[in-house]
Amino acid sequence: MKIIETKLAPNPRRVRIFLAEKGIQVPFEEVDLMKGALKTAEMTQLNPAQRVPILVLDDGTAISETMAICRYFEETKPEPALFGHSAIGKANVEMWNRRMELGLLTQVSQAFRHLHPAMAHLEVPQVKDWGEANKQKAMDSLAMLDRGLAGNAFVAGDAYTVADITAMVAIDFMKPARLAVPDDMGNVKRWYAAVSARPSAKA
Repeated sequence: MKIIETKLAPNPRRVRIFLAEKGIQVPFEEVDLMKGALKTAEMTQLNPAQRVPILVLDDGTAISETMAICRYFEETKPEPALFGHSAIGKANVEMWNRRMELGLLTQVSQAFRHLHPAMAHLEVPQVKDWGEANKQKAMDSLAMLDRGLAGNAFVAGDAYTVADITAMVAIDFMKPARLAVPDDMGNVKRWYAAVSARPSAKA
């Protein structure tokens, strides 16, 4: 078993944090996406979307997509439960993780990919107007997160979950995207200080 990743990319980091919270150790194989390593025939066979991370099981089965990999390990080691407990708890985690993944993380990523000069050879064409539009979309998602955290210790309630992992990684990815959390979002700042202090955040 191994996980193929590019360590600097946000989605592999989400998996590393998840595994650290679970106390699961898996060997990692580094590839350089900036140099086109994901465009090879071998990588395309493992993941037609040409993205990392990719979990390769001992029998050769390849599982890609960050949440699919995390769900695999949730099934193999249910505790601590990072996808929630009970029907309502799991639904709430799913709801917030999708908001953070399809909203904030995607918006920050689009701003980065369409505005950062280093991404020009990978994001063809770079559409600067779309990158700029996603800056405001990311701020809107942060504002929603700030409101949600007003009465909660964590993104999806009173327990740390994958929704916290996704949101924290998205906020960390704001730095290369040249974005910052506004000073008036005190709930986000309080929560971010707590989750980024967890040992798993360094994974």
